[in-house]
Amino acid sequence: MFQVDIIEQCKQNDRKAQLQLYNQYCNGMYIVAKRFLKDAHEAEDVVQEAFIKAFSKLHQYKAEVTFGAWLKRIVINKSIDVLKSKKQQLVELDEVHLKVVDTDDKWLVDDAITVNHVKRAINQLPDKYQYVLMLYLIEGYDHQEISEILNISQVASRTQLSRGKVKLQELLTTEKNGTGY
Repeated sequence: MFQVDIIEQCKQNDRKAQLQLYNQYCNGMYIVAKRFLKDAHEAEDVVQEAFIKAFSKLHQYKAEVTFGAWLKRIVINKSIDVLKSKKQQLVELDEVHLKVVDTDDKWLVDDAITVNHVKRAINQLPDKYQYVLMLYLIEGYDHQEISEILNISQVASRTQLSRGKVKLQELLTTEKNGTGY
């Protein structure tokens, strides 16, 4: 069955089509939520809430992006809402003190550094850097999208990415030189 057909059936409240769509995306969306929330139960709750919202708002889906990308945006927004409700609110930067940062794409790390090393290092960063790095590096969002998701300016997104990158490289260098964990 084609993706478009499944979505059209879901719009008509076809439970089998909804289950099929859920089964197709639930594991991937759980992984996305888990990156933000760290707690398995909270991630499961977010995925459930995201699917409920997606099914109830399916009439708003216009297929300008893939369904997976649309759903992923809902999952990320729900995850951030949970974090905010837990008082782990993102630190807002004073716009006056921000400067435009040269964001070169030189993410140089030693070849011995694995993806797991990078993920562990990102988890050690302050939230304001962690979220921007995850959205940019792992989820593939650009600064305009990050600014909308996190409700910060694009300048703040670039600045937090640059500063997070520096801190991430410091953590990875420490690990490589044997003084880390």
